[in-house]
Amino acid sequence: MGKLIPVYPQDVEDVFMETDLLIIGAGNAGCYAAIEAKRQNPDLKVTLMEKAHIDRSGCLAGGMDAINTYIKKGETAESLTRWSRDQAGGLLREDLYLTMAEELNKAIEDWEEWGLPIKKDENGEYIARGRWDIAILGSEMKVILAEKVREYGCEILNRVVATNFLMDGDRVAGAMGFHLREGKFYIIKARATIVATGGAGGLYKPYTNDGNDCHHQIWYCPFNVGTGYAMGIRAGAEMTTFEMRWCAVRTKDFNGPIDTISVGYNAAMINARGEKILAERYAHLGGDKAPRFIRANAPMEEWLAGRGPCYVDTTHMTPEQIKDLKTDYLNERPTFVLFLAARNQDISKEPIEIYGSDPYIVGGHTASGYWIDVKRATTVPGLFACGDVAGGTPNKFVGGCAAEGVLAARGAVEYLQNSGAGQNSLNKDQVNQEKIRVFRPFERQLNVGDGISPWEMEERLQRLMDEYAGGVHQFYRMNRERLEYALKNIAMLKDQAKYLVAKDWHELMKCNEVIDMLDVAEVLVHHLLYREETRWPGWQNRVDFPERNDEKFNCFVNSRRDPQTGRVEMFTRPYEKIVS
Repeated sequence: MGKLIPVYPQDVEDVFMETDLLIIGAGNAGCYAAIEAKRQNPDLKVTLMEKAHIDRSGCLAGGMDAINTYIKKGETAESLTRWSRDQAGGLLREDLYLTMAEELNKAIEDWEEWGLPIKKDENGEYIARGRWDIAILGSEMKVILAEKVREYGCEILNRVVATNFLMDGDRVAGAMGFHLREGKFYIIKARATIVATGGAGGLYKPYTNDGNDCHHQIWYCPFNVGTGYAMGIRAGAEMTTFEMRWCAVRTKDFNGPIDTISVGYNAAMINARGEKILAERYAHLGGDKAPRFIRANAPMEEWLAGRGPCYVDTTHMTPEQIKDLKTDYLNERPTFVLFLAARNQDISKEPIEIYGSDPYIVGGHTASGYWIDVKRATTVPGLFACGDVAGGTPNKFVGGCAAEGVLAARGAVEYLQNSGAGQNSLNKDQVNQEKIRVFRPFERQLNVGDGISPWEMEERLQRLMDEYAGGVHQFYRMNRERLEYALKNIAMLKDQAKYLVAKDWHELMKCNEVIDMLDVAEVLVHHLLYREETRWPGWQNRVDFPERNDEKFNCFVNSRRDPQTGRVEMFTRPYEKIVS
């Protein structure tokens, strides 16, 4: 792109816009929200704010080979809720899950109608890949969604980086940000706002981290760094269950998914001795039917016990199956085929090595995110949340995020119909302060010429979180003393953020992202500290509280940061059981 000349904040051009509904993040959930809002009211002005490009943004940018939540014949919304509750260690918002499940199939069937190829058998039924999974040819699934958004006449702002919500008193009134290529500062007033920016990756050091180029060689979408969480945290929104992290089993040295192999082709996880980890060593915990956190953590426990390395056993597969397997990967992780070729690995003779990932805060897999009601409204008026950024509904995956986008749109449209969702006033002081905050890394480079690069700050944060807040290199273990040390040093890093320096627009984005990551990491550590039990071994190992404690912690751990003081308040909300 070439190096751009830094500027002072006062030299940046402002772009002022107004819309009825602003959707921040144009991934899966954001696109579905935009489409549904237009279906509800075609006259609404719907604007999507996307820091990448809508055609290839979010977690689906490279495609998928399966949709992991679809209610098949013989199953119900209630049975899906029961299953997810078991998989989540007994904690999920049953009200949210039931409403999501009721919309699930329709959202996926719409996608197929728009052009998504879903594999079918000779009877025309979707091909199953597990109890809730269906197989797809999804390399272009995000492009299909983007085309539908355009067809409905939504306004799309590509390459505009959101930095903070625009506030009107205690109500969200839109958002602010800047254009990644042009550098213009955007002020977008909205009568209602939906945040759909995805979860948070990159908070922890990956096991593949060998330098700056590897900071985001991770399982989760590397561009989802928690900005949507951070914006809500700074606005005083209530957050829930950050301590229920997601730590996946991945193909080692590549971070590729293994469900394609283990579920799609019945390849068992084995240890260095050739023992089937789940069926033989973890049979007492449920074996292949054990909760996801048990299955995800099993290979790491084998390593810790001296029985590593671990693998998925592909040596039983036929040449035809291996060809089909590689074809499936071309729909989701095509570079994995190149990875195998580069190693000259014949997986019919040599199993594929696996390892645990660094932890992620992602509400599509776990229950982390905004505390919302059944209309997907957050605790901040005017703001709705859906997809990975919304909490309470673990194991919703792609289909559930789509359904939640639909529900958030309906909630936002209903809000717009109320008199309380009128035009908002513009706080010019807030806009000016945000502009100064966002562009400060340019000013430091101009005035001083040195400082802390965003990559240096990110590396320090990743090492700190890995070593003291239960990262993969610590086999996910943590205790009070380590977590308190992490909080102390996060505070130090937040103070040093004023020394961040940027040389171009992309580095400016990275500076602001690192600040967002620090805000999310701080809240995460507070959550990890507060839950004095081990409910999800592997995802949340408290070595000082190694047992599950239903008497005290069969509840939701929530937080709210005071926008004025910055103090994080921790509290609980009760579990409400609906499905017996």
